[in-house]
Amino acid sequence: MLKSEIHLLWLFVLFFGPQIQFSRADIGTASQYNPPYTPTACYGSDLSQFPTSSLFAAAGEGIWDNGAACGRQYLVKCISATVARTCVPGQTIQVRIVDRAQTSASRPTRAGSSLVLSNTAFETIANPAVPYLNIEFQQ
Repeated sequence: MLKSEIHLLWLFVLFFGPQIQFSRADIGTASQYNPPYTPTACYGSDLSQFPTSSLFAAAGEGIWDNGAACGRQYLVKCISATVARTCVPGQTIQVRIVDRAQTSASRPTRAGSSLVLSNTAFETIANPAVPYLNIEFQQ
C-alpha cells in the first residue's frame, strides 16, 4: 500500500509541479507624480538619469533604504484599484528608481505609496484617472 501511495505522489508532482509558481514579489501601492521630476534625491538635475522609455519611479519609504534604492530596477504590475477595470490586463513594466517620494519636486497623488510612478509608467499599466493602484512589484 505504501508503494502505491508513493507512486501516486510522484505522479501528482510530475503532473502539477510545473504549474506551481513561487512568487518573490511584494504587494504595495503605487501613485503617480507629474513633472517637474528634477531635481531628484538620487541624481540631482542630471537628465541622463531618466530612461528613454520614461518608465521611472520615486521610492516610497519602505524601499528607499537610505538612498540605496537609487538606480534599482523593479518589475511592476497593477493588480487592482478602487475602480473596476482600471488595470491593463497582463501588463508588467520595469521602472528605475530615480527619486525619493517623500522629497520629490512634484508631490505624489497619494502619500505613503510604495512606488510613485512617472505619468508614462502609471498610464502603461492602468487608467490614469485613479489616484492610486494596488501593485505587485519585485526587484
